[in-house]
Amino acid sequence: MNEHILNTGVQNFINKNWNADIMSVLLKKQLFEGISQKELAEQLEAKKKCKDKLPSWFNTANIYYPNKLNIEQTSSEQTARYKSKLISGETLLDLTGGFGVDTYSFSKQFAAVFHCEINQELSEIAKHNFEILDQHNITCISENGLQFLKSTIQKFDWIYIDPSRRDDAKGKVFLLKDCLPNLPENLSFLFEKTKYVLIKASPLLDISQSIKELDFVKEVHIVAINNEVKELLYILEYDFKRETTVHAVNLTQDKEVHFSFALQGESASIIACGSPENYLYEPNSAILKSGGFKSVAKAYDVKKLHQHSHLYTSNSLVDFPGRKFEIRNILPYSKNALKELKLSKANITTRNFPISVAELRKKHKIKDGGDVYLFFTTNLNSELVVLMCKKP
Repeated sequence: MNEHILNTGVQNFINKNWNADIMSVLLKKQLFEGISQKELAEQLEAKKKCKDKLPSWFNTANIYYPNKLNIEQTSSEQTARYKSKLISGETLLDLTGGFGVDTYSFSKQFAAVFHCEINQELSEIAKHNFEILDQHNITCISENGLQFLKSTIQKFDWIYIDPSRRDDAKGKVFLLKDCLPNLPENLSFLFEKTKYVLIKASPLLDISQSIKELDFVKEVHIVAINNEVKELLYILEYDFKRETTVHAVNLTQDKEVHFSFALQGESASIIACGSPENYLYEPNSAILKSGGFKSVAKAYDVKKLHQHSHLYTSNSLVDFPGRKFEIRNILPYSKNALKELKLSKANITTRNFPISVAELRKKHKIKDGGDVYLFFTTNLNSELVVLMCKKP
């Protein structure tokens, strides 16, 4: 951590030039004594990334920024705030502290919070920023979180952990055992130090496999921002033996859309499939990730178009958690049928359909945009169909 960066003149430059062209800054001769142009550029780049993701940091004077990779990997302020509302108590240990965004949010809900970060510079940066943000109930420990836990006799109300994917982990979908620290391997030790564990995981993680890897999973939260899944959260309570509840939440600037269901209830549910009626529904991305396809149909009294299509229909409009459309036309999928529509542009979505959106656009010469929405899917008779829709 370069203390020169906190000098008033440097801070003024960063605040005025955070949106500057980084290459032009790098190519200039050294502007400030004791600070390389690379270090200066890193501050500008990281501050810029905080504008929407971490507004409290962006708008606070004298914040010290780590490299942009740390900003990219950290929770957003919005998701940090959401997860902090899920838990509370006297003490929390953040085992994998990082830049400290989650730690900061937890410190609003706990009397004392402990931030463990193995990278000494990042630990110093987090400590400085907590003081600048006027949050004084956080203790920063520059040490491997598990090693600290092994060396202390203290127990905690909650332990929070955000494991990182191992560099040698292959493939898009992976397991918790492919992360560092290895949670399945260390879980029994964690429960010697706490009754409650909160785990943040990548959206790429397979939820059902993760539940099998873990013990005592009380809740799973799938957290999306503006319909893009950002985080999976697992709440573990020692010796919990009842049904796991899954919460799919989509956060926007002005509201939260929640849908919850019992995991075992989902697998036991039987729902009806039906032909397209007056309205079409596409679940939001958090529900799609959750796998609560039958539960959402039951909760909103809608029918699925096909067992594997994940599109729903009803005669009257319901306040469904996702996109809602009025069906204007139903066509069997063929080149001639689409030609008769004479559409030069439309919004295209595929669900349970063998041809990609890009291929469909190319094949049928349909550009993106307009107020027509085409859903290419499979109906309950396993026939390929196109639903022409508009917003209700």
